[in-house]
Amino acid sequence: MNRISILGSTGSIGKQTIDVVRNNKNEFHIFGISGNNNIDELEQQIREFNPKIAAVMEHEKALELSRRLGKCNTEIMTGMEGLIAVATLPEVDTVVTAVVGMIGLIPTLRAIQARKNIALANKETLVTAGEIVMQEAHNQGVKIIPVDSEHSAIFQCIQGSKTEDIRRIILTASGGPFRQHSLEQLQKVTVDEALKHPKWNMGKKISIDSATLMNKGLEVIEAKWLFDVSIDQIEVVVHPQSIIHSLVEYKDSSVLAQLGCPDMRVPIQYALTYPNRIENNYEKMDFYKLGNLSFEEPNLNKFPALRLAYDSLKAGGSMPTVLNGANEELVALFLAGKISFCDISSILEKVLDQHHIEYSIDVDRIIEIDLWARTFVKNMIK
Repeated sequence: MNRISILGSTGSIGKQTIDVVRNNKNEFHIFGISGNNNIDELEQQIREFNPKIAAVMEHEKALELSRRLGKCNTEIMTGMEGLIAVATLPEVDTVVTAVVGMIGLIPTLRAIQARKNIALANKETLVTAGEIVMQEAHNQGVKIIPVDSEHSAIFQCIQGSKTEDIRRIILTASGGPFRQHSLEQLQKVTVDEALKHPKWNMGKKISIDSATLMNKGLEVIEAKWLFDVSIDQIEVVVHPQSIIHSLVEYKDSSVLAQLGCPDMRVPIQYALTYPNRIENNYEKMDFYKLGNLSFEEPNLNKFPALRLAYDSLKAGGSMPTVLNGANEELVALFLAGKISFCDISSILEKVLDQHHIEYSIDVDRIIEIDLWARTFVKNMIK
């Protein structure tokens, strides 16, 4: 039995992880969970799974949750201290990092230092501190298994292969809801339109990132660290059907692809059972009904966020940290109706242009640079 904690159990990936556990109760035991401030969802999860610890970010929300639960075996904790406690529980084998944003970095590192295997769904951890995190995982003998469908696909395609045999990694992108929009149409995009992804049911932040193609840009940076390849070996292709989740081309020109219905529970389950596979009742591929699979080159003029991500990775050092922090703030501003859809990328480029790159930085400095990027964005908007 795999003993797990879930950081971000009330978000999209977290709830789907809960569903995987619910469908395989003999395979998994949940010891720790954390939510942001969605205590309604947390209360239900606590009553169903009786974890040892549950963490809530706000102190007042934690008190309210405790009052609701009454006499309960689950300890309620708050803030970063709570996240770290969930991530480092002695009983736990694997920590699912499903929180969104930079907040996932510290608890993920602490989990690695506590020698927990990581089922990684928090892109920002590797985008901002990829070298540090992967080195620490190597030092501790910890496995980092990707949960994102694209990185899970690559991970599955490289099993039993040597890194030096890989010619290129090809990340697929659905293209988002505005793949066929003109630049003029993109100027008028609303928040509700941007949240309606054609294939995947995701949280708000990742839905907007998918619409701008920043999500794919973050995945490019993540792939560099996960699979120890150079930027020149990572390509993106738009695949609207979202059936091929990614591909790996080897030096002998063989190309391996991983296919599946668009269902995040499949890569979540694989990350939790690796190197084994178990049965499930999820939708199966019907190739007779599938029809055609199509591929397109991403349009970097309409979706410059992907180009900015490549440029940031190429620049290296602190630049990906600035990219990520500024983008998080800009997405929040767009969701709040304070900037337009196209402003996200245009303002982001201005922030990147103002940053003086730093190299050989530690985690404390990464956090400071992330704060600088967010503050810079807020001051620009003011």
